[in-house]
Amino acid sequence: MRLVYMGTRITPLQSGQIDELIGLARAIWLAHYPTIISVEQIEYMLDQRYRPEIISAQLDSPDHWWHVLWKDGEMLGFSACERSDKPGQLKLDKLYLDVGHHGQGLGTQLLDHAQALARKLDCHTVYLQVNKHNHKAVDAYRRSGFTVREAFVFDIGDGFVMDDYVMEKRLDV
Repeated sequence: MRLVYMGTRITPLQSGQIDELIGLARAIWLAHYPTIISVEQIEYMLDQRYRPEIISAQLDSPDHWWHVLWKDGEMLGFSACERSDKPGQLKLDKLYLDVGHHGQGLGTQLLDHAQALARKLDCHTVYLQVNKHNHKAVDAYRRSGFTVREAFVFDIGDGFVMDDYVMEKRLDV
């Protein structure tokens, strides 16, 4: 699936773009998260989620989808979705946008794209996890129709936890 919005493009991530995506993820996390979680936890989570072999394996999986948002030839954001073990649900596992481009509707484009994928897969619900203290993201998801399903503290190892909301949105399919 390839969509074009207002001078931007959203395309599937290609294996040759993984290193660029990892660099973008690192820049986004280090610009955004130090006021929410420690730099040590950021580094730990980046290592757990953004290794080339992990992303490559997901690109080869029929149950994972990575997409990249481009504007003027520059990678500005990305999303990753995965099929849930619960029928009819798609997990939006990642949605990140370069912090210098917030407030331009680009994150909404990635979110709309994920919802279109869910509908294509006959999913009636999209859900995600978001840090409870990431107020900007929580507010953006609420504006897009997501509600808090539950709150959890997830042990992710090495003494780190994710203090998250699980948010969901029911879709018309």
